Amino acid sequence: MPVAAVRLNHAVLFVADLERALAFYTGVFAMEVAAREPRANAAFLRLTRSGNHHDLGLFGVGPQAAPKVRGGIGLYHLAWQVDTIDELEEARMALVGADAFTGESSHGATKSVYGKDPDGNEFEVMWMLPREAWGEFEHAAPVESLDLPDEVRRWAGVRTAGRIVTDAEADAHE
Repeated sequence: MPVAAVRLNHAVLFVADLERALAFYTGVFAMEVAAREPRANAAFLRLTRSGNHHDLGLFGVGPQAAPKVRGGIGLYHLAWQVDTIDELEEARMALVGADAFTGESSHGATKSVYGKDPDGNEFEVMWMLPREAWGEFEHAAPVESLDLPDEVRRWAGVRTAGRIVTDAEADAHE
């Protein structure tokens, strides 16, 4: 019998400097500290619009820990979903402002910007097209260049995180 999971609930990262990582995630993502566990040098953060207890756990392991090696075995990146394409554009500006922006791409059904935290942990901030607009990307995930200004013009105001978007809403933005 398979595990009947609904979705990934939270991620936990090892970081060299807990306070530095907290400053990054509370600053760039406006996360709030939901809990701390001093015995483990850990903190648990919640996104401001989340109904979750915590979305990210951080465990400080100290500067002597081996650095993350890109392309090595282990986690490649985390993906944070935003509700509108406008929020994706804002996320891009926030990452650039924090000197954390590393790139952007279109995966067909999703539009993404990428960054990394002070420890080199990579992450994606993504916006998903309305389900009805996936079309040829139903079973494809290309890596193509992203024309974010064009996508903002096309999809401005369309909300897709955590709810079904009607055909009429999707058609209004095509």
